[in-house]
Amino acid sequence: MNITISQPYLIPLLLIMTMTACKSEKKETQAPKAIDTLAFTPYEDDLSFMKTYTPIIELTDSSGKAKVALAPNLQGRVMTSSSSGPNGRSYGWINRKLFESQDTLEHINAFGGEERFWLGPEGGQYSLFFKEGNEFNLENWQTPRLIDLEPFNIKSSAPNKVVFTKNAALTNYSGFQFDLGIEREITILSPKEIQKELGIGTLGETRAVAYKTTNTVTNTGKEDWKKESGLVSIWLLGMFTPSPKTTIVIPYISGDEDHLGAVVNDTYFGKVPPERLVVRENVLYFSGDGQYRSKIGLPPLRAKNIAGSYDTENGILTILKYNKPEGISDYVNSMWEIQEQPYSGDVINSYNDGAPAPGKAPLGSFYELETSSPALALKAGENGTHIQHTFHIEGNENSLAPIIKQVFGVTIDDIKKAFN
Repeated sequence: MNITISQPYLIPLLLIMTMTACKSEKKETQAPKAIDTLAFTPYEDDLSFMKTYTPIIELTDSSGKAKVALAPNLQGRVMTSSSSGPNGRSYGWINRKLFESQDTLEHINAFGGEERFWLGPEGGQYSLFFKEGNEFNLENWQTPRLIDLEPFNIKSSAPNKVVFTKNAALTNYSGFQFDLGIEREITILSPKEIQKELGIGTLGETRAVAYKTTNTVTNTGKEDWKKESGLVSIWLLGMFTPSPKTTIVIPYISGDEDHLGAVVNDTYFGKVPPERLVVRENVLYFSGDGQYRSKIGLPPLRAKNIAGSYDTENGILTILKYNKPEGISDYVNSMWEIQEQPYSGDVINSYNDGAPAPGKAPLGSFYELETSSPALALKAGENGTHIQHTFHIEGNENSLAPIIKQVFGVTIDDIKKAFN
């Protein structure tokens, strides 16, 4: 395992970035080359770039080919990974411009990373992102510093696993304070573990990297967390590098809308155009090209425990699998409004980046895959856990076809023709 800096894990990220930039003895390196946001970057390039600005912990499997890069000072987030060693593709999206600026922004610091730890809800009367009495608009929206800039502590580390912890307090829109403890364990998986988790017999000629995160929140306060004062959820979000041929694939539970509700919420940032969202029997397809700002969500009665994306141009299959408890329908609602049903939120979300308005610059470009835990009604001293697996599998169509069929229940041809 490679820990690049031994001391400053508790120093705010901005201070570390400033210190790094000012150190006269810093090893000379070539300036990071400018890259097209839609182009793929070798893992080693992203790793070297990030180490210039923040400590990085690298997990490696026994073969030395599968690698996962973690940033302790960014809440222990997974920044990127590779299935093929240093020269393999870097699967996470990294916001190089923000790192290079050595600055922090007002509302959110989107440094990137393919799995970050957040807490919900985002909007509503129990929001963690808006102050009490403020209107729900972009000017008032503020990502809590806890899940934006603060570092997490390293509890333990090994070549294949790291455990992070954090104690904190957050106050919601209704004025209730959550005293909480966070533990985040990240483990890289072996090929056999990948096969077992996906229920496949072999990885064939593919190249794969996967990791499991176990995320636990504990009510460390003296008051129980109740619906009437607001609940929180564990929310995991991943930013991935898009391409013109990336399609997000989300299987869902079919059935009557009167019983199960709508298949998908597609109105987060205005209705998603039909050429970007296609709902078929048992599965939906959503564009992940990073060129049009849009977001979708699936409710608990529709969502399965799987989602992902497939880049048909580059042969990259990404899969998310998470622990979805049976019989639970209370999920926090993140819509930006005072809500009639604050616990009718989504379980799976996907976001495609793009310009927020004509003439405005996008955040990225990237696309996101997200999952959430149920609303956590925790008594004092109780905890709740949300587990997620992320898989990247790269190869040709012949090697990927049986995996896609097994996991998503569709063919590569189905994905290719989704928007035709």
